[in-house]
Amino acid sequence: MRSDVTHFQCRIEGGIAHVALDRPDRKNPLTFDSYAELRDWFRDLHYDEEVKAVVFGPNGGNFSSGGDVHDIIGPLTKMNMKDLLAFTRMTGDLVKAMIGCGKPIIAAVDGVCAGAGAIIAMASDLRVATPEAKVAFLFNRVGLAGCDMGACAILPRIIGQGRAAELLYLGRSMTAEEGAAWGFFNRVVPQADLMDTAGDMAARIAAGPGFANMMTKTMLAQEWSMGLDQAIEAEAQAQAICMQGQDFHRAYHAFVAKKKPVFEGD
Repeated sequence: MRSDVTHFQCRIEGGIAHVALDRPDRKNPLTFDSYAELRDWFRDLHYDEEVKAVVFGPNGGNFSSGGDVHDIIGPLTKMNMKDLLAFTRMTGDLVKAMIGCGKPIIAAVDGVCAGAGAIIAMASDLRVATPEAKVAFLFNRVGLAGCDMGACAILPRIIGQGRAAELLYLGRSMTAEEGAAWGFFNRVVPQADLMDTAGDMAARIAAGPGFANMMTKTMLAQEWSMGLDQAIEAEAQAQAICMQGQDFHRAYHAFVAKKKPVFEGD
């Protein structure tokens, strides 16, 4: 997997890709270039055999302040409709790439997590935060709708329709305490423990059955738009495919031998 990226940080170690935005002096805003490079990187991740999980972390005490005011918002006010639609489709493609990458993503959130930064956390599979984390879907505070990058589809599924509506209409920050109570954050830990906690979760995932984890992520996304009968049938097919995998056989033989299974992702 490519780690020689230009517009964000990326380090791959032990089957885990550690990713972070790279402008800590400005609370890690996104630019046109970082949006595009992240989109392409997550798309490529689908075909990578080395990386088993991703930790998307903070840098300099903050996760991300969202789209850069000077590098993105200013230029957007001067674009025509065709170029604006190309941009909003490109940002949405980042979310699609994250959901479709086949690898579980853990967002480790500290400090400011706003706008598109909140969307990246939302589009991750698991979220760990510090008490200092503040998540804000603040699109309406800059005169835009809350329906950005899938927020109106995904956020209500995580925290509920009413709570999502409050955040999207008011643009206020969700505290770490609220995020934990509402199910947005899986865990809230002290700042000093954030990366270790996220790393431990990623390591457990990376040590698990990689193909089966990919199938779980695929089903979690695809079943949003399925009826119950269709979902049960899709899961029957997915599970039958996994039962043909070698990891399933390894788990059985390890159980019989009273040993811990060592998965290889096939």
